[in-house]
Amino acid sequence: MRALLFSWEYPPRIVGKLAEYVSTLASQLVKNDVETHVITYHDTMTGVADEPNGAEVTRVTNPIRSLTNLLTWVLTLNQEVERVASNVYYISGKHVDVIDVHDWHFIPAAVTLKNALGIPIVYSVDSLEDHRSPTADAPLNMAIRGIEWLGFYEAQEVTAKSEWMQSEIIRLYKVPKEKIVVTLPVADIAVKNVLDIYKNVSGGNLG
Repeated sequence: MRALLFSWEYPPRIVGKLAEYVSTLASQLVKNDVETHVITYHDTMTGVADEPNGAEVTRVTNPIRSLTNLLTWVLTLNQEVERVASNVYYISGKHVDVIDVHDWHFIPAAVTLKNALGIPIVYSVDSLEDHRSPTADAPLNMAIRGIEWLGFYEAQEVTAKSEWMQSEIIRLYKVPKEKIVVTLPVADIAVKNVLDIYKNVSGGNLG
């Protein structure tokens, strides 16, 4: 039972609510006997660490320092995410049951690993570009929407933290309703739903 969680923020780097959500999820997964590896970003705190919650966390930084915008920063950082995730995959004897990618930032890495190594992915939505930049229609925004669309297309299942977000995903990206599972961000309820999702996408490998 092994899961990789991708998140661009994780304690002590807290940008919004996502960091604490992923940290709580990782703790709950460990309590349910899922070997949990979190791969995240930090500018200076890099490398592998065993967290008090029992999860293994690898923090990577971008090897390229001079970048023009958020999109180039994300796409170059994804190479490091792919590298670390591949290391976990091969060190574990090619046993990774699922990648749960939180928000859009590391979707390219997740999709590459899915197609190269056959690891199923779950796309856990925290926000959407149309909500973050509702009046922006610049090429950068369109590119980010394209990455979000790729995540919806490639993921075996999608999670949303509310029925409203589920309806927005359907409205904006035409994702079939049956592909989206609402997982309320309450620890005891959410972890059962998440475990069921992991089991479904991994073909029952999580027991």
